[in-house]
Amino acid sequence: MKKLPLLVIITLSLFSCKKNNNGSTANHRLADSSMALTRGLYLWNKNIPSAFNARQYGDPNAIMEAIRAFSKEPGFSSPVDRWSFAMLKSEWNDLSSGGSANFGLNVFFLSTDDLRVSYVEKESPAGKAGIQRSWRIRQINTINNITTGNANAIVQAVYRSSTGTFRFSRPSGADTTITLNAASYQQHPLLLDTVYNTNSTRTGYFVFNSFLGDTNQIKNDIARVFNRFENENVQDVIVDLRYNGGGYVLLQTLLANYLVPAAGNNGVMLTEQFNDDNAQFDETIRFTKKGSLNLNRLFVIVSQQTASASELLINSLKPYMNVQLIGPTRTHGKPVGYFPLPVYDWYIFPVSFRTINKNGEGSYFDGMQLHHQVMDGLDKPWGDVQESCLASTLKYITTGAYARIGARMSGTVIDENERLGATRFKGAIEAGNRK
Repeated sequence: MKKLPLLVIITLSLFSCKKNNNGSTANHRLADSSMALTRGLYLWNKNIPSAFNARQYGDPNAIMEAIRAFSKEPGFSSPVDRWSFAMLKSEWNDLSSGGSANFGLNVFFLSTDDLRVSYVEKESPAGKAGIQRSWRIRQINTINNITTGNANAIVQAVYRSSTGTFRFSRPSGADTTITLNAASYQQHPLLLDTVYNTNSTRTGYFVFNSFLGDTNQIKNDIARVFNRFENENVQDVIVDLRYNGGGYVLLQTLLANYLVPAAGNNGVMLTEQFNDDNAQFDETIRFTKKGSLNLNRLFVIVSQQTASASELLINSLKPYMNVQLIGPTRTHGKPVGYFPLPVYDWYIFPVSFRTINKNGEGSYFDGMQLHHQVMDGLDKPWGDVQESCLASTLKYITTGAYARIGARMSGTVIDENERLGATRFKGAIEAGNRK
């Protein structure tokens, strides 16, 4: 862990525990310790009123949600913090290591009455049942009306239930009914990697779904993919981050080092900036080029679910290469990050630093704009050359012009997909060295 949180945690934890041992209840000590750390590290700590009473909230997560109101940022009329949160240590340990206990089934709307499987974790109950991206969901338990108007019930049935019965329409047109029981499994963020012939050149493509999980496994997967790309003489790369909500900064750093062109070696990748009280801990990270790929452009497929460490990757590379964003919507908009700060049996995550690139750019709280808008091809499996986002990008690589494929998603569909995607973690976590 970096020196900033280590010093502040020791100082503030000792202070808060000593201060709050005079007959306070355990809940009060938990609230007071959470607030002491937050007042020291929160990026907008000077905006938190001195009279703010953390004890009135039921748990540390409620405190983190309450402080969001004080995140005033120049150029934005509303508070920008949508992410400060807290979680029991046991739950965070599972989430951060890529362990899950659910169906492993994820869904989004293609249109207001067309719900599709967006992706499946291969070791999950859904993966073992053979369910695949692009399958249409006709019924969930007793929910027959599968529309955006039923998004709340769908969230409950898909993400917060221990058992569920689903009726799917498969690409063949045949319906199948499958009952799933939630179970623990290990996530694998690298969903697919492949290489396409694009005229006389080769284009590498990979779907990378999270910067959380077993870091050693993910590092090995990234190394394997880029070894393949090098061996197959890849000249363009498409990175599919459309559902990647972020995770560990150290994994973003590794991926950026593979993607940056040779001329960027030792250049500034990013700078982490803390609040005024901790400005002495600001840190600049430089590129250490890995591999032999020497790209001058990069294509990134994104959506409103592309957040934090994923956006950091894009922002870090922009000063060094032509980075094109393709997808149904602009990105999520999270140019900030945090540390897991231990408070008794909880971790709290107040937003603690912002990131900027070599050019000082980083205030993208309203998301990153697309270079080309195209629907999420939820009706096609991963890697299908007719999937809207991939097909449009491959056409640009071969012809110099993006393909116009499909109508734009309606505002209703985008809003309800945001609700469906809210269950996924979005963050940039500093929690170790970058080796």
